[in-house]
Amino acid sequence: MEVQETRVQTDRVLTIPNILSMARLLGVPLFLWLILRPEFGGPKSDGWALLVLALSGVSDYLDGKLARRWNQISSLGRILDPAADRLYILSTLVGLTWREILPLWLTVVLLAREVMLLVMVGILRRHGYPPPQVNFLGKAATFNLMYAFPLLLLSDGTGWLSSLAAIFGWAFAGWGTTLYWWAGILYVVQVRRLVKADAVAD
Repeated sequence: MEVQETRVQTDRVLTIPNILSMARLLGVPLFLWLILRPEFGGPKSDGWALLVLALSGVSDYLDGKLARRWNQISSLGRILDPAADRLYILSTLVGLTWREILPLWLTVVLLAREVMLLVMVGILRRHGYPPPQVNFLGKAATFNLMYAFPLLLLSDGTGWLSSLAAIFGWAFAGWGTTLYWWAGILYVVQVRRLVKADAVAD
């Protein structure tokens, strides 16, 4: 009976966790607009951008927590959650690099990992497998980066608070980038094992 209930729950679309993930996705263009306003002659809106990013982080925590607690883990949620994470990372990379807060080399390093994962997803699809689920290491990497980016945005100023934000921001960025690639390499190993197992079965 429990197995059947879990199957029904995974087919649902309009669950609270999925609605939270959808709201996070809607916040991506808003965040990017806020962060880039100064580059197009508008006023600086970093405070509002930080608020959107903070709300995204809260909803990211809540959607996973509620999905597990209320038995609402869904197939759609497993797509929306990592998609929202990646789009926030991508939009933040674009915004911070455009404003020259992030160096181009770091952006290239992080985007290269995303390209690598896209290749892995393509390989999995050719073999009939779904995209790999987000593991703990990948989630930890995302959390580190989501802490790093607002701190680095806050560092774009003067005074002791900006200096402190820069120190902690770059610390989180270093850890996040390392874990991001580590998680990516584990995905590659996982894909290689699946493909190898298929070759042996054939």
